[in-house]
Amino acid sequence: MIFTKTSINGLYVIELEPKMDERGYFLRVFCQDEFKNAGLNYNIINTNRSFSRYKGTVRGLHFQKEPMAEVKIVQCLRGRIFDVVVDLRTESSTYKQWFGIELTENNNKMLYVPKGFAHGIQTLSDNCILEYFINQFYSPQHEGGFLWNDPAFKIIWPLPVSVMSERDKKWRLFN
Repeated sequence: MIFTKTSINGLYVIELEPKMDERGYFLRVFCQDEFKNAGLNYNIINTNRSFSRYKGTVRGLHFQKEPMAEVKIVQCLRGRIFDVVVDLRTESSTYKQWFGIELTENNNKMLYVPKGFAHGIQTLSDNCILEYFINQFYSPQHEGGFLWNDPAFKIIWPLPVSVMSERDKKWRLFN
């Protein structure tokens, strides 16, 4: 695994390194020792999977509030997505800044999202499957979110929105 720091402190792109041969490939998706060597103390508590049927679908921007704030790793198992995070850590020099990256079934990249970030995705193809490795139990009473197009963040989404949940349409604005 190759851990690459992004422009936002604590946020990493993780590149997986497939070992190829005539049968196909083998790759390591998680190794606690490799995470520790990168300075990330991370324990997976649960794994979630989502399926989005249509290109242009937006999910998010979601987060969990303390004391149930989550660290997550996101990967795309099928299709292509634009993965977005917004830094909500008030003490951070990158407060309210966003970072976006394309994750695909073929580019062997994952996004490591620390506590204190809102997270959202937009599908860039039909029939996308995502997998999330999370270090915390889900707590509905600690759930939060902001509108995907909140002007406080100025996120540039690659496509018009085709589908969004009623819940995501009702999140409040940041300010």
